[in-house]
Amino acid sequence: MPRPTEAELEILRVLWERQACTVREVHEVLRGGQGGYTTALKLLQVMHAKGLVLRDDSSRAHVYRPAISKDHTQRWFLRDLARRLFDGSSSQLVMQALGSDKASPEELKAIRDMLDELDKGKS
Repeated sequence: MPRPTEAELEILRVLWERQACTVREVHEVLRGGQGGYTTALKLLQVMHAKGLVLRDDSSRAHVYRPAISKDHTQRWFLRDLARRLFDGSSSQLVMQALGSDKASPEELKAIRDMLDELDKGKS
């Protein structure tokens, strides 16, 4: 998968939330309708060429959809981060993340539940 840039990730966040958008809609969400329409257009064209978005050009205003899921993208970035900064160790990545930010009780419960499910799968 081509690695999305920070600007491309901003656009993908909009598309993941809204499912599909025209260039104008993406531009209005990101910039509040102020300046930079051609930048949004160019980024979406580049993202289409990279395979990050799909484009429906059956109407005058092209409609863009994400070609990659948010979950897939998050997993790819985490694997890449673990490989590059933590010598491939997912546990070191998780311990660093939990040690640097205070997790809410709900987040800790979700983590415990996930660990329990992983333990059950290994049994």
